[in-house]
Amino acid sequence: MELNREMTLKLAALARLEFTDQELAGIQADLQQMIGFVEKLNELNTSGVEPLTHISGEENRLRNDEIKGSISADLALSNAPAPAGHFFTVPKVIKK
Repeated sequence: MELNREMTLKLAALARLEFTDQELAGIQADLQQMIGFVEKLNELNTSGVEPLTHISGEENRLRNDEIKGSISADLALSNAPAPAGHFFTVPKVIKK
């Protein structure tokens, strides 16, 4: 696949990037090299190779869920700067 200037400009616009003409030429060369590498990988015979879902064979070791006691609302709110009843109050961050 040959990457031309128009395609490079389109990719830059999609990524919301702006380049000078000199930078664009460098980016185009880098992208062309990446495409060449992917095309080279497509030449490999991968028949009989199972696809990977993880890079290593290690598995997550999850702990069992255990029911444990919890703290009271008063204790949970004891360090809150401005509790309101049994609730935490936080500054408004979304404006309508």
